[in-house]
Amino acid sequence: MFSTLGSLCVAAAAATAFHYLNSLWAVPSNQPEDLCKSRSNKPDPGAPKKNPPNVEESLPEKSPRQSGPPQPSSLRNSIDIKFAPSGSDPPSTPKRPPGSQKGVSDPPSLPKRPPESQKRVSDPPIPPKRPPGSQKGVSDPPSQPKRPPGSLKGVSNPPNVAPSGSDPPSRPKRPPGPLKGISNQKSGLSVYAIPEHLKDLIERDRVPDVLRKPLSPSTYVDFFAALLYAEDYYLKGILTRVVKSKYVYTEFGNDFHSQHSATRKYDVSFSFNRVCLKRSHHAVAAAMDLSFQILFPQPVRRTNYLKPTSVFLSSHNFHQEEISAIHQILNLESPPPYLIEGSLSRTRLVIREAILQIYRTFPESRILVTSSKNSTCDHLLRSLKEEIPEQELFRANAAFRELEDVPDDILASSAYETNKECFTCPSLKDLKKFKVITSTFVSSFRLHNTGINAGHFTHIFPVDASNATEPEVMVTLANLVDEKTAIVVTGCLGDSPERVRSDIARRNGLKISYFLRLLNSEPYSSRNPMFVGHLRM
Repeated sequence: MFSTLGSLCVAAAAATAFHYLNSLWAVPSNQPEDLCKSRSNKPDPGAPKKNPPNVEESLPEKSPRQSGPPQPSSLRNSIDIKFAPSGSDPPSTPKRPPGSQKGVSDPPSLPKRPPESQKRVSDPPIPPKRPPGSQKGVSDPPSQPKRPPGSLKGVSNPPNVAPSGSDPPSRPKRPPGPLKGISNQKSGLSVYAIPEHLKDLIERDRVPDVLRKPLSPSTYVDFFAALLYAEDYYLKGILTRVVKSKYVYTEFGNDFHSQHSATRKYDVSFSFNRVCLKRSHHAVAAAMDLSFQILFPQPVRRTNYLKPTSVFLSSHNFHQEEISAIHQILNLESPPPYLIEGSLSRTRLVIREAILQIYRTFPESRILVTSSKNSTCDHLLRSLKEEIPEQELFRANAAFRELEDVPDDILASSAYETNKECFTCPSLKDLKKFKVITSTFVSSFRLHNTGINAGHFTHIFPVDASNATEPEVMVTLANLVDEKTAIVVTGCLGDSPERVRSDIARRNGLKISYFLRLLNSEPYSSRNPMFVGHLRM
């Protein structure tokens, strides 16, 4: 057992930092993935040996500690509890009773939900001894890791901006080496450490030159990379004070207890998990390979060749503009995207009806529905279950989405591994069998990482995209779209991304969603009904 002093130190420091970060990251959509292996201390003896997945590192590096007055080394230990913000799934949840994977063929009974009081934080690594000279009783604020020098492409020379209505310029080719200012991608996702020259500008609240230029094909990657670096820098700078305290329960592994004694004192630090930012960086860089008609659409000839349906599968009485939008979706074959502007309650009805019509009309179709919020994904999947067999539907959850937050009917269409205590994806073979998959924008990376290639989905629906940043939407589009994918993007005027916290990023473009950017450009700004549908409120 901890000594009284040790217990108070751990409880106070861990609880205060945990609660403060919870208040900053209370967003359910951006959730860290693919960290399942860190959740369980018990290896699966029946699992076949395989190479680790080609994904990003699950947790950030430890920051060096500040020096201070010397302390007896025998009384000091440091524990780094790797912590993911509440909106991005906590790093661990309580153990659940043994079960098997769900959502593939015959789903077993739902896993038993444990009492809420047993939630825990994942086991820390073996604590290193605190070096002499550390300050007693004070948690060390995180410091910025050393970053490689580099510069963003396109900062010094102005880009060639394509005039409105002109022929699209040739798309830029990916350079043979790594992009300047971005870590080299050897496997999976890179670290994307902030370049030193950008870090210096952000520290002095100076706007990088690339953000002063118009967004264009030649500046796209570096423009959004600079915005993400600004957001990254802000998030690393918030762990400097504690404002409130509550109790939080933690659980440590045997390697900790074997070294623990009641006379020791501990410093508990929390590290921000950068998985969502790294996926956004990866998507922005991968957008160089996207069709020009997705990033900067140009007018194309579109015609109605399907006979308008007169039989709707929904009991809802559709207005004329909603019927027109459904017909346009059924005639859609390829980019540029078709936009639907309206309230979420109205656009969800149109999307549901369009998906049901596609499912009945095109037997070979494969449909992906993504959104910024888990609640939107769950609602659409639940409504589709009324007409589509459950074995043809799949809900791709974030790895560490709280089991208690998933409704039972949605859990039945999910894949949860009890021994690893996290949500997973089925095998690539099984994943390809589903007709409709729903996921949040950032979690859709798991489909790409499992092996789903661009072009597998015939239709992709980024729903409520006005509430997400453009890099988040690109996690879906850059990895899963090809030149034959039909894309339908919905949003509402007046909405904007809610999770932009950096002043530089907020003032220079990250608050402008992909949906709004397209809506304000041709061919959408002229309100051409072949490219955009407007639903009454």
